[in-house]
Amino acid sequence: MDLLTELTHVAPYAIGLSLPVALIGAGLLYLLRHRSLATTLTVLVVVPLAATLAGVLGVTGFMFGPLLTTVVVICTAVGVITAPIAVVLGRTIARRSVWEREARARERAAEASRRELVAWISHDLRTPLAGIRAMAEALADGVVDERGEVCSYADRIRGETERLSRMVDDLFELSRITAGALHLELGAVPLHDVVSEAVAAENPRAQRRGVRLATETEHWPVVAGSDAELARVVRNLLSNAIRHTPPHGSVVLSAGREGGQAWLRVDDACGGIAETELDRVFEVAYRGDQARGDGEHGAGLGLAIARGLVQAHRGEIRARNHGPGCRFEVRLPLADGVA
Repeated sequence: MDLLTELTHVAPYAIGLSLPVALIGAGLLYLLRHRSLATTLTVLVVVPLAATLAGVLGVTGFMFGPLLTTVVVICTAVGVITAPIAVVLGRTIARRSVWEREARARERAAEASRRELVAWISHDLRTPLAGIRAMAEALADGVVDERGEVCSYADRIRGETERLSRMVDDLFELSRITAGALHLELGAVPLHDVVSEAVAAENPRAQRRGVRLATETEHWPVVAGSDAELARVVRNLLSNAIRHTPPHGSVVLSAGREGGQAWLRVDDACGGIAETELDRVFEVAYRGDQARGDGEHGAGLGLAIARGLVQAHRGEIRARNHGPGCRFEVRLPLADGVA
């Protein structure tokens, strides 16, 4: 009964002074809701201590006696210990929260990219397959029987088959890159040989489209890399440049060295890319503005594969608008850095 009487007498004073402090703390938390998590946790630690002191002051009638001194010392010691811990925990939790948000964002972006890739590839696979099936049925049913037409159908079937083969190769290469299964054996690779091979392979296609291929370099650097993968990077860049360059346009390759790196540039005449989309050209299944070309489009994997292969060489690749079109620049370590 004495304890109950004491509580009844003390509670109004304790609640009367601690509750306003708690409400002020709640308002402060609302005002700081957009601040860091460490600040929020610090406020959560300090407010109960302040409310406790206010309640003790109310109970003691603002008389500084042994009880108040003891409570002040205890609250101060607790605050000195818990406030830094709250800051550290807040920063740790904040970093983890940021990492989790970024991880979820990456997962969502990867999932969206996969869905987009499946949609693009499904469409691109159906188109040549439908053509091959129709032409094969025409040949089998005897609808086409003249020698010239039969040869034409056979050439078209072969062309569509080669297109399908390239798409399958691109998908396989992209899967190796994304799965981390790409292991390169680096060596000294003359960049001139790689570029010459790529230009020779792509020049017939460029001539059919009326696009001129040219090189503007006399002293080609030697880079640290894998010959086959670097050749694929250059061919993908050339193929993309030729696809988007209008007839009578030019695709120019140049190379050089700067510091401890070699650079290779492919300049086209595609008319440029919107600045807001320049960062997206290396995304899987990205095809850009359909108006830049003449209707011929790839599967949107070439530049994504090029970026993956360049990064596997510890290099960099970027795109920017330059002159009448775009400039794709690749930077690779020089052969002096081969382990």
